[in-house]
Amino acid sequence: MKPLNNAEALSAIKEAIIQIIPDADFTLVRPDDKFRDVLELDSLDFLSLVELLSERTGARIDEEDYPELTTLSAASRFLVDRTAARS
Repeated sequence: MKPLNNAEALSAIKEAIIQIIPDADFTLVRPDDKFRDVLELDSLDFLSLVELLSERTGARIDEEDYPELTTLSAASRFLVDRTAARS
């Protein structure tokens, strides 16, 4: 897969979250908010999110990477960097 830009990464994150929580309201989430708290993702939801993001982007996401996936801005930055690194 090709490297993602920030908009593509953010879109992939939001699409994955909507697949897990169909009524997720992103108007409540600012870029630096901890989206797990705002959208009330539990730990199983978060693991599903990690799996979906990995499948959709081709990025390897290990457990030690989870702290990078706490806000929309950090998560999109992580995906941009991770997909660029493998190309």
